[in-house]
Amino acid sequence: MTVRWKDSAWRWLPVSLLLVLADQASKAWIEARYLLGEFTPVFFWLDITRLHNPGAAFSFLADAGGWQRHFLSVLAAGVSVGIVVWMRQLHAQRDLLLSSALALVLSGAIGNLIDRLEHGYVVDFIHLHWQGAYFPAFNVADAAITVGAALLILDALRDLRRQ
Repeated sequence: MTVRWKDSAWRWLPVSLLLVLADQASKAWIEARYLLGEFTPVFFWLDITRLHNPGAAFSFLADAGGWQRHFLSVLAAGVSVGIVVWMRQLHAQRDLLLSSALALVLSGAIGNLIDRLEHGYVVDFIHLHWQGAYFPAFNVADAAITVGAALLILDALRDLRRQ
């Protein structure tokens, strides 16, 4: 089925662009104001902390020795191209949940890809903790990927339920 360009999920690309800009602006703000490892407590469960992550989302593969930079960059670029092609085939209104989920994942992949290409690592700064348990730091791009992935799962479950 062919979807007209103006009806395709490409209508969600401005949302992806805005999230990439928000991600990059927040990271630039952190880089301009914090030294590596410096932090500011915000709440008893949240710190703003400048950290560098050479791995994937939530520090996955962070200690892999360096090969992950190129692997994750190629993966992010490939996934981004695949998502854009997929979005072109979706109807923005009929496939609303899937379209929005893909737009979120796309923005996160591109946001972190920009960091990897520019720095060789991703700038993370949102650091959650609870009673001595510290969770891996993350950023706006990681949050977009996580919410997008959750929406993809929800969309898949809705499809299963309809069948």
